[in-house]
Amino acid sequence: MPTTKEKSLCRIEQLCADAGLRMTGQRRIIARVLSDAVDHPDVEEVHRRVAIIDARVSLSTVYRTLRLLEGNGILERHDFGRGRGRYEEANRGHHDHLIDIESGAVIEFKSEEIEALQERIARELGFTLVGHRLDLYGVPLPRKRKQT
Repeated sequence: MPTTKEKSLCRIEQLCADAGLRMTGQRRIIARVLSDAVDHPDVEEVHRRVAIIDARVSLSTVYRTLRLLEGNGILERHDFGRGRGRYEEANRGHHDHLIDIESGAVIEFKSEEIEALQERIARELGFTLVGHRLDLYGVPLPRKRKQT
């Protein structure tokens, strides 16, 4: 039965506890910022959000913490171009990404049709698919203007 303290941990803090990682106050703030993220922030964006809570947390502390969490399988680092790693929680279930190359926005999506196609292709080539990652890159379609 979880204690009151364990119930108040955010998802990433709980994963850190499960991995036996020591959680400093600064790491807790970083973990909470990452747990609250609905996007895929890069290191600088994580630092900006952390600094709103505690300006004493340095950029190097954020870098070290993200590397630690990635190394322990808690975070996944993605390279969506633009030369910056972007982060998300590793165990969020399978999904794919569509990256808007104009704005850098990342849209998560799931498609049973794509999943079935990938399985079929692997089988036709004599393989059992054990994993994959799909990142699509695009630009928004031009919006049609209403005629008046």
